Amino acid sequence: MSTASSRSAAAVLQARNLRKQFGAVTAAGDISVGIERLSVTGLIGSNGAGKTTFVNMITGYLKPDSGTIEFDGRDITTLTPRAITRLGIARSFQIPQLYDALSVEENILVALGTAARNGQLGPATAPRGQASRLARQQEEQALAQILSQFQLRDYRVRLARVLPQGVRKALDIALAMVARPQVLLLDEPTSGVSSEEKFAIMDMIMTALAQQGVTTLFVEHDMEVVSRYAQRVLAFYDGRVIADGEPKRVLQDDDVRRYVVGMSHAAPAGARSHA
Repeated sequence: MSTASSRSAAAVLQARNLRKQFGAVTAAGDISVGIERLSVTGLIGSNGAGKTTFVNMITGYLKPDSGTIEFDGRDITTLTPRAITRLGIARSFQIPQLYDALSVEENILVALGTAARNGQLGPATAPRGQASRLARQQEEQALAQILSQFQLRDYRVRLARVLPQGVRKALDIALAMVARPQVLLLDEPTSGVSSEEKFAIMDMIMTALAQQGVTTLFVEHDMEVVSRYAQRVLAFYDGRVIADGEPKRVLQDDDVRRYVVGMSHAAPAGARSHA
């Protein structure tokens, strides 16, 4: 059985001895994991294994019963989700969190406005009389960049509620990226996406994240996606990390095959990792 990693000198995110109980259920049992800057890490495990609890603790939606979480050397264990987001950790959700009655462009503009008010788009440097015009220019440039990077230009004026599922996923992740996070956690980015679309969607997402230099963690049940895009895999079972390492090695680990992916699983031929 492989074991979870200790702190790396290049770790941007560090969890130490995280524990979380829900009554008699151990959702996290002494989890210690360091996530290296600019890495791509896949989180796998059956339902109830603890991976979503781990993500929720990192992003502040759950507080551990004990243990600590550090981001860039700062203890963020007790911070609220909003405070953690402002520091540079963002997430997307399995069910996209969109304003369905607004268009794609309007969803992005709402997110840009929020980020600007929170000071996450950088300070304005123009004289006061030019500040409003500069802000509009910056907003237009940011909007154009997001629409291009996440291949949303053809859907710009369409309402979010009528978008195909893959496009809804792309928009949800694009909104998470508006605040320019250092770390992004994705909850099942291919959930609900057809098998014909999943690689195209993931290629686009991972290319956009790599271009912006984002450390990425993603929860995923599709082992083809994990094998192809993760540089490292954390396998969860019964609130613990039972294996941690390169995808091929983790997916062939005896405990992972027994408890997570099934005894017949092998990494797909020609699988490749994306930075």
